[in-house]
Amino acid sequence: MKNSKFRTLLFSTAGVLLVFIALAGANLMLRPVRVRVDLTADRLHTLSDGTKAILAKLDAPIQVRLYVSQGKERMPNAIQPYVQRVEDLLAEFQAQAKGNLEIKKFDPEPDSETEDSAKVDGIEPISLQQMSAEPFYLGLAVEYAPQKVAIPFLSPQREKLLEYDLARAITQVLSTNKPVVGVMSPLPVMGGVNPMQMQMQMGRPPQQSEPWVFVNELKRDFDVQTVGMDVEKIDDHIKVLVLLHPKDITPKAEFALDQFVLRGGKLVAFLDALCLADNRNPNPMGFNLGGGSTLPKLLKNWGYEFDTSKVVADQDYMRELQGRDGRPQLVPSFLFLNANAINRDDAVTGQLDDIWLPFAGAFTGKAADGLKAESLFHSSKNSQLTDGVTSQLNGAKVVDEFQASGIEYNLGLRLSGKFKTAFPEGVPGETNAPAGDVLKESKGDGAVYLVGDADMMSDQFSVRVDQMFRTAYPLNGNLTFMQNLIEQATGDANLITVRSRASLRRPFTVVQEMESKARLAYQTKIESLDKRLQDLQAKLNDFQIKKEGNTAKIILTSEQQQALKQINQEQADTRKELRKERRKLRLDVEALENRLKWLNIAAMPLLITVTGIGLAIARRKHTSAK
Repeated sequence: MKNSKFRTLLFSTAGVLLVFIALAGANLMLRPVRVRVDLTADRLHTLSDGTKAILAKLDAPIQVRLYVSQGKERMPNAIQPYVQRVEDLLAEFQAQAKGNLEIKKFDPEPDSETEDSAKVDGIEPISLQQMSAEPFYLGLAVEYAPQKVAIPFLSPQREKLLEYDLARAITQVLSTNKPVVGVMSPLPVMGGVNPMQMQMQMGRPPQQSEPWVFVNELKRDFDVQTVGMDVEKIDDHIKVLVLLHPKDITPKAEFALDQFVLRGGKLVAFLDALCLADNRNPNPMGFNLGGGSTLPKLLKNWGYEFDTSKVVADQDYMRELQGRDGRPQLVPSFLFLNANAINRDDAVTGQLDDIWLPFAGAFTGKAADGLKAESLFHSSKNSQLTDGVTSQLNGAKVVDEFQASGIEYNLGLRLSGKFKTAFPEGVPGETNAPAGDVLKESKGDGAVYLVGDADMMSDQFSVRVDQMFRTAYPLNGNLTFMQNLIEQATGDANLITVRSRASLRRPFTVVQEMESKARLAYQTKIESLDKRLQDLQAKLNDFQIKKEGNTAKIILTSEQQQALKQINQEQADTRKELRKERRKLRLDVEALENRLKWLNIAAMPLLITVTGIGLAIARRKHTSAK
């Protein structure tokens, strides 16, 4: 008996030891193997096709040096999980590069050779007193001799752009010559001194403003050069020209653009019907009552018009914003475009679903012979063209009097094909210019990108600047859209799919459509009440006014006095009813949002509960049947 028990105990112990040894061995053998399952809807944690294409081009080893401070005292606890995600993504890059990407990790301790190496590589320490007692490092350098690119700080705020930042750094060290991109604008997009600030400094030295974020982003990939608004010829080395708000452009400058396109240059033109960023001549009341820009001669030659007095109002894509009185109010001409308004079949916009356009204009017309027009984004059919000044000063009036046009207005488009000159007579104002110096038609297919809003590229409407981490990250897809345009125009589109993934925001398109229908249901009654108020006011104006000396008196009979009293009462009742209807509309929209929020919150727990109860009942029936 004792031998039997001992044998059983021995075999059991041996079995446990063998299982332990097998598991330990399997763990050691499989440790180098990395298996990750990406369950996100857009495969955000799987390398994009663009990144894979970039890594596939590597034919020699590239070295990535990652500098990370170690220890709780030197690395804030809140950033530790992010650091692990950075290392995981680098491992994915390394696996995809098939031996052509070497990753080295360093801990730059204070006053060490490693810290000196980090500084030589351009990695800067970050000091946040509320998070860490001493400066810490979290950056990397990518080197492919003799080229080296540094990301001084891998900000957690740019985590969605992490794959793009790494892929871009690799493309930068592989590139020997950066394409030249020109920027032409009367706005202070390149930084410098604002003329209005110079007038207000009153003897003090003016402050230098930073370039707009989109300019700094372009500088990381391209050789960005300034082009003056009075230019008469675009330099031949400029391959792509970004034109932003060409207000009051001269005929000679427009001719220079014409010749630039005909010689094969790519033009990206951001026009505007009401440019909020153009504050060079502000109105005393604080409103921008002008500031439209267009290319009259070129657009007409290409088959389009752009009315700088009209902006697009759209009930499907408007939102409530904070008004000047601090209360929320609908702004029908500030468009928040979602996936329904964006061309999903184009590489530039295919993965964007959130573009902001404040007071944009529309391109109307049809592409001229020989040109092909492709819409990049557009309004809904539940839109109309409205006066820009009225839309800015009195958005409520535009909403109340809204009449849908049934037209999807072009807000951004690409023209391609063989372009013909808009200046067949030659250089404007010059009759003796040699005919051979003027191009009449492009030799090959060209491309022009037209956008109906320039404000979308200003920092206010495209990015949020984090002063703590000294970084900017996108508010929407505006910045990504600009970069995609430039990369497509320069011929390298691999980065488009990488960066575009980071701009996916998934606005609630169903909610927006339901809100639009709710407003439409109330609009008829609100319009009827408004018309009733106008009729009552017209009746009041019918009473005779007779001047006696310097005073004006209303001469009324007793019947008229009674009628006047009745009209005033009707006016008060109508205004009260109008306020009631508008309040009901607001409450209905809020109730709709709340119902959908609670449905989203409660749906999954409710589904699990119902499923559990169903399984319990089924199991009980099965047990009873036995």
